[in-house]
Formats: sequence, structure tokens, C-alpha cells
Amino acid sequence: MRISQLDGRAVGLWGWGREGRAAWRAIRARLPSLPLTLFCSEGEAADAAALGDALLRPRTGADAEALAALDVVVKSPGISPYRPEALAAAAHGTVFVGGTAQWFAERPDARTLCVTGTKGKSTTTALLAHLLRAAGVRTALAGNIGLPLLELLDAEAEAWAIELSSYQTGDVAASGTRPGIAVVTNVFPEHLDWHGSEARYVADKLALLTAGRPRIAVLNAEDPRLAALDLPDSEVRWYGRGDGWHLRGDALYRGDEAVLDTAGLPLPGRHNRGNLCAALTALDAFGLDAAALAPHARGFLPLPHRLQALGERDGLRWVNDSISTTPHAGIAALQLYPGPRTAILVGGHDRGLDWGVFADYVRRHPPGVVATMGQNGPRIFEALREAAAEGGFALRQAADLEAAVAAARAALGPGGGVLLLSPGAPSFGPYRDYAERGRHFARLGGFDPDAIAAIPGLGIA
Repeated sequence: MRISQLDGRAVGLWGWGREGRAAWRAIRARLPSLPLTLFCSEGEAADAAALGDALLRPRTGADAEALAALDVVVKSPGISPYRPEALAAAAHGTVFVGGTAQWFAERPDARTLCVTGTKGKSTTTALLAHLLRAAGVRTALAGNIGLPLLELLDAEAEAWAIELSSYQTGDVAASGTRPGIAVVTNVFPEHLDWHGSEARYVADKLALLTAGRPRIAVLNAEDPRLAALDLPDSEVRWYGRGDGWHLRGDALYRGDEAVLDTAGLPLPGRHNRGNLCAALTALDAFGLDAAALAPHARGFLPLPHRLQALGERDGLRWVNDSISTTPHAGIAALQLYPGPRTAILVGGHDRGLDWGVFADYVRRHPPGVVATMGQNGPRIFEALREAAAEGGFALRQAADLEAAVAAARAALGPGGGVLLLSPGAPSFGPYRDYAERGRHFARLGGFDPDAIAAIPGLGIA
């Protein structure tokens, strides 16, 4: 739905975070006289009122009746369309649309490289932008990575590297615009509270492919869900197998051609080097010589809160992986920092994910300490009791991050080691987002939280 199609309709905004404010600005720029109802919190209502927009009417609480009174609601990504009040309003005819859908509808000719996946989507998107720019292509880096697309509605770029969460993939299909290239790194259960079930999460995540019908789909051959897909409307290019971009130990190959030794790249962990394979496959699909661009990965600046080495304090290496929101991400972190001198901090907002796979891993590859924390900390603690006894690692339970840090340091004792924040769960509750959680971890270690927080390359360059 284009913004011009909102004219003359009863329109609401639901959510007043960065995405909500970007939607307001975009609508105002094109429809300055359109009345808007804003559903938000009390504090956000005061912030919105301070803008001086007489046609923006904030109200707290979005019930089914209020939503059903509107023709269209522009919804922020974090608000699930499966909430009862949204479903009830939709049944009465209210149309829910996201800012991502509006951007795609407004920019059908943009050359887009859309990236999603349970793990690796941010790094893959940022790598794409970095390598496109190394090729001299004017590139936008935007989307779920930290810059709403609507903030760049009227900007021009030769390529758009766009990260999409599972909350946004359906928006692309809803826009009626086919993405040029769609990259999917992997699919594991996540965000079950938003989607309502694992099956719906998988369907929503894969909507970028199944409903979006990209011209070219770049897929990870090592992911069984992706390998089983049939995409008759898309050309599929695989990475992670012998006829495409793949790894042999630390060596990066395109088919049988050895291209690069990845050992010295600023991409911690084998999974991040797999993200490089995804980015290079997308670059080939875009029409560039990816093999010639691959060495430019040496100049990539890693993203914050993703296996970010903060430094050393009192013999401990502090590693901030606050972006980790699934048990699989915690496993990937332990693969990079294995052994009895590693203490991992896990837990946070409870989405109902199964921690059995994590328990199996630490039973077979025990760290020194696992400290649980947060809302689902007690549930994780119980899930790991047997694994701790069999694997021989220390298991500690704490109420919050500060207490978990203290418990982990005490359990490690003297002699150095790694203190690894890789929660495997969202930060909701005590923190606004994973970045705030990562900054708190940095402060606890005596590091400057502002110095570790910037995302390199956002916007157009």
C-alpha cells in the first residue's frame, strides 16, 4: 500500500519507537492534512504531543474496538498481528500494514538485496554493504539492523542492503513488489511469543521466499528447512556446498577455486565465515566479481553486541554477544570460546524455546560455568541440571545480569578465562533492547558502553 492510498481514510499508527516515528514523518511529508490516531504508552503520548502536530491524536491502549474503527493501521514491527485485538479488528475490515511494506510499495524500482535468517542476518547484511561499497556501488544499509527504511524514503542508492526480521518478511510480499535478491541464512525456532507457534514462525520467516518470490534466492545448503524448499518462481543459488561458495577448514572456496584464507578475517567463528559465503553469493547474483571483492572482507568492522571482544579485566576476557536470542546462538558462541575456562551467561525473556539442544551440547562440550539469569533463568537451570552433573561444569542461578556476572566470576576462580554474555534469550523486561543489555555488561566490566555501541556504515555511502 502506497502512502498516497491512505488519503481520505481513517488511519492509525500503532507504536512510537523509531519505526513509528519514521512512519509518521513519511506520512506527514506526503499527506500533511491527514488526521492520525497514535496508539502508544503514556510517556510516548507526551513525546508525540510535544511535536505540535494538531492532527496527531495520541491515545493510550489499543483495544479491538478502537482498532476496528480505523480503515488502516500502520503497525510497528514489534507488535504482532496475531494479538487478539489485532485479529478482531482485522475481522472487521481494518488493514494492518508495516513501514517496510510502505517503503517497498513506494520504491518498486530499487535494486534490493534482502537478508533474513534466525542467525547471521545482521552481519551478512553489513558485509554485503561493505563489499558493495568496496566495488564503488553507492549502497544503502538499512532495515532491522538499526535504520528504518522509511527514514530513507526519498534517498537514492544504486543498491539497497536490507535486513529483515521475521516481523517484516511478510511486509515485502504484502507490498506487491518482488525483491531482486533474497538471502536466507538459516531457520531455527525463535520469537514464538510474537508468532504464536514454531510452525507460524517458520512460515513467516520464509514468506520472503514463498510469498515474496524474489528473482534470485540465495540459500544456505546446510540448513535442512531451506534445502527442502521448492521455489518455482525464483532462481536459487546455494552456498555452503561444493559447487558454490563454501569453506574447507579456514580456506574460502568458490567451487574448486581457492579464493582466500579466512583465518585472519574480523569474523569470529565459523558461522560468521558462512555469512561471508552468503554475502559473496549475493554479490555474484548482483552481477559483481565476488572473488575479486572477497579480500575486502579484511577491512570489515564487526557489528557491536555480536561476539564482541570488549577487552580484558583482572585476567578475564569479556565477550559481549548480547544479540544472542536463541539457544543455537549460545552454542555458536561456545564453539568459538570452548573449554573449562569459559563462563557463559544465559537467560532473559522467556519465549518458550526448548533448551534441550543447548543442554545436549554442553553435556558433550562442557564449559567451565553456566550462569542462568532473567525470567527464564529458573527454567534453563532445571533443564541443565542433568547436563551439569554429567558434563562436570559448574551451574549457577542468579536473578539478573549483575548477579550472574558475580556468580560466574566466583565459580571460575583465579587463573583467567572468558566471561561470555550469550543469553540465548531476548532482553525484554529489564532492558529496552539487546544493545542496552550489552552496554550494561560493558559497564560491569569497566568498559565504556558508548565506545562499543555504534553500528558502522548505516545509511548511504
